[in-house]
Amino acid sequence: MPAIDVWMQHPTLRHSNHEMFESLRRWTGMELLEEPLPVKATMAAMAAADVEIGLSAAWYGPQSPLISNDEVAEFVARSDGRLRGVAGADLTRPVQAVRELRRAVAELGFVALRIVPWLWQLPPTDRLYYPLYAACVDLGVPFCTQVGHTGPLRPSETGRPIPYVDQVALDFPELTIVCGHIGYPWTTEMIAVADKHPNVYIDTSAYTARRYPPELVAYLRGRGRGKVLFGTNYPMIMPSRALEHLPELGLDDETTELFLSGNARRVFRL
Repeated sequence: MPAIDVWMQHPTLRHSNHEMFESLRRWTGMELLEEPLPVKATMAAMAAADVEIGLSAAWYGPQSPLISNDEVAEFVARSDGRLRGVAGADLTRPVQAVRELRRAVAELGFVALRIVPWLWQLPPTDRLYYPLYAACVDLGVPFCTQVGHTGPLRPSETGRPIPYVDQVALDFPELTIVCGHIGYPWTTEMIAVADKHPNVYIDTSAYTARRYPPELVAYLRGRGRGKVLFGTNYPMIMPSRALEHLPELGLDDETTELFLSGNARRVFRL
């Protein structure tokens, strides 16, 4: 079945070679890039796993963008319709951040906002996020964030589903929240938050199918079939590797379709 990858990024050299990803390079065996990755290489990796659409995100951190919104727009323009843009924003400049989000959605055609809390060492309940949440609701786009521990060498506390995602969902019940990276070691918390709030979802990025926690697999097979979305964290994990052991999960055809693409089409209005 064709898939939609809801958490990926086409990298710049600033992103791929950043020192904070040294631990990920050690785990995955990836080496520093000497020249920018061509968009056609990303398209080939997607095609090899029948990924028809990838949501390619910007990366904004406290110092400067590692992948800017305009760079993402350039990658999207060279992708033959295979990539969709996901915006980033500078939390420390809330008014400018809201304006940039509005520009990314209205002018660049982006379909969501992603903030990675550990980059800022600010949990999702920090007041600097709240203008962006209101703007996401107003624009009708999801807010994507990271949950669980951090692979990069940064503190993990900001990735706790409870209290942070739970509180945001209470404060903004109209906000669609997509929580990437499963939430391990707080996966049970993440499932509880997704059960509690109709607009909270989980994506499986940063994990191959073989490594999904048993509680997530049970949730996906049952009541969570409409709440879990496929993601890779490409280029850290190739789509073909992420999906290699999917048949071993024992999902029926309907659940497989929802997981691989159906839920993403609905949530991101693709």
